[in-house]
Amino acid sequence: MWLRYTLRTCPVIQKGRKVEQINILSQSSAIILTLAISVIFVIIGIIYSKKYQGLNNYLVANRSVGIFSLTTSLVASALGAWILFGPASAATWGGVGAVIGYSLGTAFPLFILIFLGKKFRTLYPKGKTLIEVIRIRFGSKLFKLILFLSIFYMTIFLIAEVTAVSILINYISGTALWITALMVIVSSLVYTLYGGLRASIFTDNIQFIVFGLLLLVGFSYLISFNSNEFNFEYIKINKPNLLSSNYIPNFTAGLTFFIAVAATNLFHQGNWQRIYAAKNNKILKKSLIYSFIIIIPLVFLMGFSGLVAVSQNSSVNPDLAFFTLLLKEQSVALSIIILVLAISLTVSSIDTLINAISSLIIVDGNKIIKSKINYFKFSNNIIIILSLIAFFIASKGLSILYLFLLADLFCCAAVFSIFYSFYSKSFNEKNAYISIIIGLFAGILLFPSPDFSKSILLGVILPIEFVPEFFSKSLLFCSFITATFTPILLWRIR
Repeated sequence: MWLRYTLRTCPVIQKGRKVEQINILSQSSAIILTLAISVIFVIIGIIYSKKYQGLNNYLVANRSVGIFSLTTSLVASALGAWILFGPASAATWGGVGAVIGYSLGTAFPLFILIFLGKKFRTLYPKGKTLIEVIRIRFGSKLFKLILFLSIFYMTIFLIAEVTAVSILINYISGTALWITALMVIVSSLVYTLYGGLRASIFTDNIQFIVFGLLLLVGFSYLISFNSNEFNFEYIKINKPNLLSSNYIPNFTAGLTFFIAVAATNLFHQGNWQRIYAAKNNKILKKSLIYSFIIIIPLVFLMGFSGLVAVSQNSSVNPDLAFFTLLLKEQSVALSIIILVLAISLTVSSIDTLINAISSLIIVDGNKIIKSKINYFKFSNNIIIILSLIAFFIASKGLSILYLFLLADLFCCAAVFSIFYSFYSKSFNEKNAYISIIIGLFAGILLFPSPDFSKSILLGVILPIEFVPEFFSKSLLFCSFITATFTPILLWRIR
């Protein structure tokens, strides 16, 4: 069960599992701080976006965003509360391979978008969403499949972010999950539904500065508290397997994270909105390069903290690996820093997700529901419904890890077929649709059950004892590899 704590979900609890608490801050202090930070972002977002009204500003910021704003917004949107949990958690069992895979997987889509972004802006200069471009390139069948995939993935991401920050604040203060969930969701909805992408990008700029400074402070304390252990030599002495080339998860975990995280982020509509929001191709290229360079060390350092934490204590809770290092002194000041950091990271990703889903519905909703309704209002209603679902799940602390993995599998099955099609004139909708469905079917055959002990193919159709141990212990890895690369094989034989 080496994938028990995978991907960028928070330390989501299983039903009935009690959340750990250290209660360094009082509940009232945590609530006041959370509310104050949330209200500040609401005020900033609304005031700024008042002078930038209209659908073009709402969807693509009037295609006028410069290097600084685009870079900070890309980074702020790519990161979220998951960065405080996922990389460190994965490192405790996946070793340095998981850390490398996580950091490269998070940043790599931005590198790919340097080329894809320019091509899309050239071929479809009036585009607003990836789904719209797919519809123009192919037609209605494939477009509907990818639309569902994108909304499903981003909704799961939204739930994960709200759950993450709710559990974190519960951990340091004992604040009820529903209180935090309500504050961050409502505040993000208020200014994002009003100001759209303009408000999201401007608040991203501020959030980037805030969490950038706080991460620097946090890392400086993290290293000073663990000055003799925060190095590869210490890990090599205490947990040599995590750095060993003979430790299989160093490879399987690294590749799984790289493929899954990279594939899903290429279907993140928030990224595509920013591709079209750039003032020109030169600004887009520079912003994507800068974002790529910024993200890799941030995610790597977070993952490295997990290697150090498990080297210090083999029984450390993987979900809380980063916090066991930073809060070992149980400092109130550091707890406040973590709270502000978590809220900034969460809101920056939530407002991106809200506006991204909204833009998909506004631009392409009339191709699904043929009606004379106001699609702007319709999208707001859908977003509110999805937010209520996120609030309910986050307030209960329910795990969505399995759904997140399934969403990743969908993206893996589609990623090569969709983006290859824009470089091949002969690759039509039928080719793409069939290759994606077969890739997804092949991946699902190996996709592990909720307890990761078996799959449909290995354990149900065939006895799992008949296959080498590597396959039985690496079902998710095999599933993702199969879903990702099976479509390519079909291109060769079609």
